[in-house]
Amino acid sequence: MTVYTYSEARQKFSSVLNKANQEGSVRIRRKDGQTFLLKPEKTGKSPLDVPCLNLKLSTADIIDAIKEGRRN
Repeated sequence: MTVYTYSEARQKFSSVLNKANQEGSVRIRRKDGQTFLLKPEKTGKSPLDVPCLNLKLSTADIIDAIKEGRRN
């Protein structure tokens, strides 16, 4: 995990956010030794949550496609 001083984080804030996004988190340390953990917020959205397509397929069409896929 990358650790930045408060001054570095302030000067390179955009880079710090990018690094936190890449690595999962970064630490920021103050002069007094106190540290803070910066993590990207999770969106709560599944990567499998994709828009559906309205193809108007019948049950027979779907079964035929499955059978054809199993033959190959």
